[in-house]
Amino acid sequence: MSSPTMPRRLFLAAAGGTAAALAAPQAWADHRVPRDHRRPEQTLQRWASDTWRSMAAMVDPATGLPADNLDGDLTGRSRYTSPTNVGGYLWSALVARDLDLITHGECRARIARVLRALHRMKHHKPSGMYFNWYDPHTGDVVTTWPESGDPVTPFVSSVDCAWLGAALKVVAAADPFNRRAARALYERMRWDMFFDPAFNTAGGNHGGFFLVQPPGRTDGFWGNHIGVGPDVWYTDHHYDTAVSETRITTYLGMIEGQIPASAYFGTWRTFPPDWTWQEMIPVGTNRKYLGVDVFEGAYTYRGTRIVPGWGGSMFEELMPNLFVPEETWGPRSWGRNHPLHVRAQRLHGMVEARYGYWGFSPCSNPAGGYREYGVDALGMNPTGYFSDQQKTDYDAETNPHPRYGNGVVTPHAGFLAMMHEPQAAYDNLGKIERDLHCYGPGGFYDAVATRSGRIARRYLALDQAMILGALANVGLHGRLRHWFSTPDVERALRPALAMEQFAAGSR
Repeated sequence: MSSPTMPRRLFLAAAGGTAAALAAPQAWADHRVPRDHRRPEQTLQRWASDTWRSMAAMVDPATGLPADNLDGDLTGRSRYTSPTNVGGYLWSALVARDLDLITHGECRARIARVLRALHRMKHHKPSGMYFNWYDPHTGDVVTTWPESGDPVTPFVSSVDCAWLGAALKVVAAADPFNRRAARALYERMRWDMFFDPAFNTAGGNHGGFFLVQPPGRTDGFWGNHIGVGPDVWYTDHHYDTAVSETRITTYLGMIEGQIPASAYFGTWRTFPPDWTWQEMIPVGTNRKYLGVDVFEGAYTYRGTRIVPGWGGSMFEELMPNLFVPEETWGPRSWGRNHPLHVRAQRLHGMVEARYGYWGFSPCSNPAGGYREYGVDALGMNPTGYFSDQQKTDYDAETNPHPRYGNGVVTPHAGFLAMMHEPQAAYDNLGKIERDLHCYGPGGFYDAVATRSGRIARRYLALDQAMILGALANVGLHGRLRHWFSTPDVERALRPALAMEQFAAGSR
């Protein structure tokens, strides 16, 4: 279960208490970057402490639920949240506990409040799954979008429910006080509710479902894969790429015996080479696993072959890796691809685009709103996730050496990368803080444009939770993975991961 990590002492040398972690932000009015980057143990502990401060500030005092996002001065909580945000807060509280940022008692109390709220909140009872948006102040399902007043048809998202499910599984393993309540919520979740056995050759997971057909929508169908309760309106959209954060849903279904292991091989590594509209024509070979024919394809980038995601983002590649030691259980697949993807992102930022910084993933847009960022050459999407605000397009045939503009990096991508290139990622994050000043009272701001210096001064619950999860794995010897990847999880997942050989590697 091990991966390249920094020593545990990097965190424990400067552990602070609850008061320090939740201190008021007035001292940041005349903020100067601390000169502690040559002392990694103090720097990493400070980053963790400040990140937890923003997570704690997102919590609504009435319900204990976190908001989706928070202004950079730790005020102005959003009036909506999601199952992913709730799950991220749960595992962040456990990480904060083990970094001595909060006491065991405070951690238990925070988690207990969330579990009580989840027990009360409206959800799809036949599957045990939660809707995509809730009001964190009341716990009510959002039916009118708070920022615009537009009507919202409640939706149940397979991937958002999966991150909550992963968090509940972590709580059940790591918090004896709340174990029973977490298990009760987790064990009623039916992952096969999302699994469509008729999709492609091995089945696949829907994006999710509605309880009613949304107004004006015809891109779906009525059905019920578990045969319990009324039919729902499934999306026609399925998650069908392997390098995607959505593989966590398949993992949970495999763990519970609700989704067959063969489904793991039913997603695309790349599209077939005769699909000439894709970003790049892949190279690879055909193999069969558990009766499923798989084209083991890869894209070629700067001398290496890499299995791409849909958009080429760090989030797609590495978020499930927070919980599952994929590079250890799948040494010939993820063990090759994860470090190669991180290397490619680093080379893109430092050599190809010459931004001077790297780490590309969906995040707050410094120009306003939210946007998907990635490395275009690492994504199958022909219209691309781009690394700069100009949306500079890479094309292997017509534009193989584009001139990039104002690149946007997001710190959460750098922290995910730290699980595979710890020193390079640490140095990169230090430069983002020191040179680009992308840092505030709650840790790193969500994103920064590298050439204009414009900063998205906002904190997102999901991105802060990924930062804390990565820090737990890097500085606490794989702590988040240890909580999730119990022996029963290893028995369910490791055989499938171990048998596969990606086409990733040197040319």
